[in-house]
Amino acid sequence: MEYILASASPRRKELLTQAGLAFEAVPSHVKEIIRKEEPAEIVMDLSLQKAEDVYRTLQPVNRTVIGADTIVVYQGEILGKPADASEAMDMLSLLAGRTHQVYTGVTLILNRGGDPTVRSFYEKTDVTFYPIDRFDLQDYIASGDPLDKAGAYGIQGPFAIHVKEIHGDYNNVVGLPIARLYQELKTFS
Repeated sequence: MEYILASASPRRKELLTQAGLAFEAVPSHVKEIIRKEEPAEIVMDLSLQKAEDVYRTLQPVNRTVIGADTIVVYQGEILGKPADASEAMDMLSLLAGRTHQVYTGVTLILNRGGDPTVRSFYEKTDVTFYPIDRFDLQDYIASGDPLDKAGAYGIQGPFAIHVKEIHGDYNNVVGLPIARLYQELKTFS
């Protein structure tokens, strides 16, 4: 089976490559609209929007489209990608010394010549940061790393030194719960 990743994320591409899956990356250009209220439902719906956009564009047969979306949530507040350095500072200051949740929703769409089959699922991981002083935050933000990441950080990069613990799937925090995805793909048809 070949796959189409509805994303331009280098982290998602790397995880699929590590899993040994043959895929083509075709970024979705859909304007994401939050239509749900609960974090798990939000990420599944956003992943569906991305997967449907690429599916409608390509109309692939016998290839599974994989859409994914990740959000960071702290006390019910969704923290997306920061617009600028100031917003990154606000987000990271809020999360420092606290536990938050990372949700990634994944949608699979497959057409074997009839109506497409669609499946969505999500993973949630709890992440706790050590307290972080303002100088460390300023240095990290100056690197530019947080500006393209939900919650303004990447667990797999230089910010890893501030992560105290995680409960759940590490790769979910990176942006794609690859083990769960692999298991879902084995039974998806």
